[in-house]
Amino acid sequence: MQDKIISVIVPAYNEEAHIKDTVEAILSIPEVTELIVIDDASCDRTGQSAKESGAELISLPFNQGKGGALNTGLKRAKGEIIVLLDGDLGKTASYARQLMLPILAGKADMTIAKFPKPQKKGGFGLVKGLARRGIYHFTSLTVEAPLSGQRAMTREVVEYIGEFASGYGVEVGLTIDVARNGFRIQEVELPMTHAETGRDLKGFLHRGKQFIHVARILFQKAVKR
Repeated sequence: MQDKIISVIVPAYNEEAHIKDTVEAILSIPEVTELIVIDDASCDRTGQSAKESGAELISLPFNQGKGGALNTGLKRAKGEIIVLLDGDLGKTASYARQLMLPILAGKADMTIAKFPKPQKKGGFGLVKGLARRGIYHFTSLTVEAPLSGQRAMTREVVEYIGEFASGYGVEVGLTIDVARNGFRIQEVELPMTHAETGRDLKGFLHRGKQFIHVARILFQKAVKR
């Protein structure tokens, strides 16, 4: 089954606390051929730690946001299968193997990780609800984890998309584009964890920015429809 090159792309910003475990967990997956970490102009040792842990490192001179970092990684990646993972997954990044297997088996063109229920209270579901309703509106597809950044896809999907949208709307825009073109999407429930945002000022500011970015992507899709 393993006859394809698999590239993993990890955009990371100030993830020094998690990136070492994330990189080591990804490299423990036997099918992984290439691991590229894009340090999005971090203020800490994210880049150095990723490189020391065995990842190929791209350091951006200024912060480009998640979409910009992913697009930079795509230009370098050689894989026939592309896997996108966040830098704060830590040891649970090893479960990304389950995202690769349906694609290797020819059962899906893109897979999306569905996380367990959060351990602490976050927002009120406004961003997730907007994303889910927006995806359904444009594609008639119900996605349980519309904001999940943990995904695997074929090179064909990547070439069709061209490049990722900027900001936090990247996953929503990607899902809409992939579904509209008739590619097969499969969600995979995985015991992954990451750094959760709480109901504090920092958390609400983050989710507010997410909401704006998702709304912007949906507006752009509506205009182009």
